[in-house]
Amino acid sequence: MAQYQRKRPVNTTDWLSRRSRGIRDAGTIIRHNMKLLRAILLQDNRVFIKVWSKTSKSTIMYENGKIYFENYQNCYSCVHSQPHILYKLPKKSKLEKIEDALLCQSPLDKTLPSLSDHKPSLLALTANNWLYRLSPETGEELQRVYLSSKHKFRYLSWDVSQEMFYVKSVQNKETSLERQAGITQNVVMHLAIFHVFPLKIVGILEISKTVFGSGVTDVFLSQGVLVVSHSNKSVKLYSFEHILKKHLTEKITLGKQSSLLGGKTVGEAPFGIPVNIQITDCPPVLFEMSCSNNAIQIGGYPWHYIYTPPHKRHNGTHHICSLKDSSLATNGIQNMNCCSLERDGIFFHPDDSGRIIHLGPTNINVLKILGELNSGLPSKVNIDFSMETHRNNRSTSQVTVTSSGRTVKRRFQPLDDDPEQETFRMVEYEDELDLLAVVVTNGEEGEGRASIRLHDNLSGKLLRTVDLDEPLDETYRHELFFDKDTIVHIAQKNTSFCCHVYKLQEDKRL
Repeated sequence: MAQYQRKRPVNTTDWLSRRSRGIRDAGTIIRHNMKLLRAILLQDNRVFIKVWSKTSKSTIMYENGKIYFENYQNCYSCVHSQPHILYKLPKKSKLEKIEDALLCQSPLDKTLPSLSDHKPSLLALTANNWLYRLSPETGEELQRVYLSSKHKFRYLSWDVSQEMFYVKSVQNKETSLERQAGITQNVVMHLAIFHVFPLKIVGILEISKTVFGSGVTDVFLSQGVLVVSHSNKSVKLYSFEHILKKHLTEKITLGKQSSLLGGKTVGEAPFGIPVNIQITDCPPVLFEMSCSNNAIQIGGYPWHYIYTPPHKRHNGTHHICSLKDSSLATNGIQNMNCCSLERDGIFFHPDDSGRIIHLGPTNINVLKILGELNSGLPSKVNIDFSMETHRNNRSTSQVTVTSSGRTVKRRFQPLDDDPEQETFRMVEYEDELDLLAVVVTNGEEGEGRASIRLHDNLSGKLLRTVDLDEPLDETYRHELFFDKDTIVHIAQKNTSFCCHVYKLQEDKRL
């Protein structure tokens, strides 16, 4: 029988001592470390101080503690008290420019063929169709694969649950000369699908008009499902597993010969990777929906989907329906009724709780779905908690009276996302600390200022506020990342970009 252990509070020194003696397992150590960091972060004597800024003429990217400049050529680490450069890659030609990249973290529960497979890697797609696997610490090339000399690949995306990623080509569009000659492009685009851990090719498939219809506008993979959007505002879902079982013509291996290439090596230039998934007839449709902007999201528990019907009267509404029978949930139509330049946003909570975050300029509602998996009753959507902005009480009446007694009627209604008022801009979820970071702007004093409010993820309680030093101009694009003890703000101004880094420090003023 296990010995009874009395629960008692344990201080930081005791936890560190236990860790050094190996008493706790790795998972428990990480969880307790994050609890300690969260407690430290929320102390009154801790503040976020701006420690570093850097400008660039090209887009700046942040991923997992690293900042990338000059199209991923220069990499800075944010792990220490100030960012420092990890590596600079040699300058390359426009043909070798990195078009897109993904950071790949290897699993801890698998034995992989080579030592480099166990380390994180940066998957980089170049303009001349090379896929590189680089070390994120040194920039060293670990592996390279040539995709194709026939198709132009440009986009990288994850299908995380399947431990797969895919490379998407640009869309084939008919030129004016082809249209005049009556020539039509049957193949819309190509997808190259890879398994990771280690890197293995699944295959390349064609998305053609003869199979999927003439109005295909976009394609992506998610949760093992091929999602195809159409110009008539419909979205269709197909099982990728079914496609693979029925239409795979040959299993291919990187570095091995293939009959589809006439005995040439897969992944080597100039042969690349052959199209080995030949879809000859349309697969069974798992799910079909007509929606505005071809936007549909699936998640929650039990499974639900969120969409906006493609009719004008439904603009600004979000419908939450059961995936099992497409029935609308009780309280399933969510509408912020906001008058703003930016549309409100709605998405399933990234903490896998099945909740939904609905973000508007003045309100944030965290919704939960109530329903049983095999119940005949409709599910119900309730508000778990809400957040509201604090605005002044200035009159918003459409009619005002001047000092001379003349009545003047306003022509325009003030916007809910008026930059002169306190406004919600974005929500970030910090999974390791279980905190919601809400970005709020306020331009009441004439200059746009921004702050980050840290809320408890379960209750929504405001725990602390962090003010950013630099002004925030909502005219331009902004990105904000909250990563444990680091805040990264990437701002665009005209044609240049700037990265600001804040670090958690002890408040020397106290």
